[in-house]
Amino acid sequence: MMKKSLIAAGVAAGLLALPGLSVAQSGGFVEDAKANLSLRNLYFDGDYKNETNAPSDREWGQGFMLKFNSGYTQGPIGFGLDVFARSGIRLDSGGTNPAEPGDSRRPGTMFPLKNDGSAVNNFSRIDFAAKAKVSETVLKAGRGLEPNLPVVVRNDGRLLPQTYSGAMLTSREISNLTLHAGHFDESNGRNSTNYEGLRIGGSSADADVNRFQYVGGDAQLGDNLVAQYYFAQLKDYYNQHFVGAVHTMDLGAGQLVTDLRYFDSDSHGANSSASGRADGYVARGVDNGGEVDNRAMSAMFTYKLSNHAAGIGYQKMSGDSDFVYLNNGGGSTAYLITDSQINKFERAGEKTWVGQYSYNFADYVPGLSFTAKYLRGSDVDAEPGNGDSEWERNLRLDYVVQKGMFKDLGVSVRHASLRSDVAGERDQDQLRVYLTYNFALL
Repeated sequence: MMKKSLIAAGVAAGLLALPGLSVAQSGGFVEDAKANLSLRNLYFDGDYKNETNAPSDREWGQGFMLKFNSGYTQGPIGFGLDVFARSGIRLDSGGTNPAEPGDSRRPGTMFPLKNDGSAVNNFSRIDFAAKAKVSETVLKAGRGLEPNLPVVVRNDGRLLPQTYSGAMLTSREISNLTLHAGHFDESNGRNSTNYEGLRIGGSSADADVNRFQYVGGDAQLGDNLVAQYYFAQLKDYYNQHFVGAVHTMDLGAGQLVTDLRYFDSDSHGANSSASGRADGYVARGVDNGGEVDNRAMSAMFTYKLSNHAAGIGYQKMSGDSDFVYLNNGGGSTAYLITDSQINKFERAGEKTWVGQYSYNFADYVPGLSFTAKYLRGSDVDAEPGNGDSEWERNLRLDYVVQKGMFKDLGVSVRHASLRSDVAGERDQDQLRVYLTYNFALL
């Protein structure tokens, strides 16, 4: 306890030195503070198969993520501060982006680029978010926010995670009901030090906006059912409704989990007009003229028995545009059952079957688990003469050391293969190897 108080007091004292910031230490700001240092070593190799002399995305780096989350000051309204510092160090990379003739590698998937197109040696950033708590309601405002909601999910597929700038409100005042609301104006990509405005896939790089808003909640209806509803709006691009439900029931000796999701997205603001779309506020699609028009329906059924879990799912895209979500082009995540290691299977008209199996080796090798996933999409809206189907296979092996000097060290090996005859999509094999370790400082 003495060590924890000294470290927290040191962090708080440093924050006190920031201009205009006053931190009360007499309440729970120090006592409830937490600090964690996460280490992530990532080797990434993306090998493209259907391009002549295509360079691979092969890079290796070391990431550091330090989070300090204060407690709250005493009083009717408690105030606190969250700090998120992160840094990435290049261990290996090569070539330039765009690639030069003869380059075997192309950088940019993990690190920012220099003016000459080569990868930087290192990159860092630190973000601050103020927070306030009244009863069971918490408001956070600032940068370094990491949402994980159906209508906005931060991406964490490389060395450092994507973050957002804005405000997030979470309320648990009503039993079995969690309400969420928020506003974001910028995002920081996973391989960038800068925050930039928001947009969607297919839009012009200069057609970004500074207003994404959402509201919704999760309701626990009995012991076995969670129902969700969310509404989101990205200015000048789309309005989006989401309805979901997750149900769990005993079946035989095991348990069946049903996950149902439905999105309804249509145009908003500039995207609704021909002049706005001419200015770059467009969505991907073949017959949509750049306008947002999408419905995404999916169902996933997973049966769990002992250390086994087997699932089958189906997803259908309706409407004339691809599924829309926040996507600045530097790596993004969509809340779809088909969001996989390489592809998302979110194209207009696409129908996708999903099969998945996982096994936990706890009875034989504690800490070891394996997952295999296969997806096949078809009926993609395509121009005449172009293909309309694709498939992806994901294999993943995870291990966490259970004891000894390297206790809690995590190793994750992930391999994926994508084959597609859809125009604009590239066949590729991808390998990721993660080494992770967390230090609880407070």
